[in-house]
Amino acid sequence: MGLTGLFLISFLVIHVGINACIWANDNGEMFNKAAHFMGATVVIRIFEVGLFVGFILHIIQGLVLEFQNRNKRQIGYRVRLGNRGSRWYSRSMGLLGTLVLLFLIMHLYHFWTPSRFGGIANIHELDKVTYEDGKEIANLYAEILKVFQGNLLVVLLYVAGCISLAWHLMHGFQSAFRSIGVYNNRYLKMANSVGIAFSIIVPLAFAMMPVSVYLDWIN
Repeated sequence: MGLTGLFLISFLVIHVGINACIWANDNGEMFNKAAHFMGATVVIRIFEVGLFVGFILHIIQGLVLEFQNRNKRQIGYRVRLGNRGSRWYSRSMGLLGTLVLLFLIMHLYHFWTPSRFGGIANIHELDKVTYEDGKEIANLYAEILKVFQGNLLVVLLYVAGCISLAWHLMHGFQSAFRSIGVYNNRYLKMANSVGIAFSIIVPLAFAMMPVSVYLDWIN
């Protein structure tokens, strides 16, 4: 669980970095080229398969752990410690993980599916754009504008998904290091501090992307 969690955390770093290219304010050129590189490079496509395997394993492991924890103690504590015993988000990882999963399905539907399977069945094909190098590539930036501009409900759902991700990471980041055997207090404190910063900065950056599009902060 810890290893798959750390693997997915590394993916978030790459994903947020590429998505941040929309703030270059170059009509999406930097973002489209970065997205095209990720979609057209063989090595990256192989890693993409590994990414989906990582997601599936993490989800299955999470469900198994949740059921095991619930079955081990049929009778609850007489006195509930609340946050004195553990933080609410550490006790709600199953719920938060489920919300993140629903958010992921929506995100895949909006962007990954049309970019990989455009033109199949009811999935629309992405527009194409040509830059100075003469290569015609998918205009995924236009898809971002299409999804978020003037669609407040979708923007709010994305922001809610990012908030769920933030709370999920708040416990999961430092917990992953404990799971793989890091018990030194010095390193655990470091992992906890980095985890708090990561859990705020990365989901906030993700959430600001649809907000920026909706409020016309980018062009």
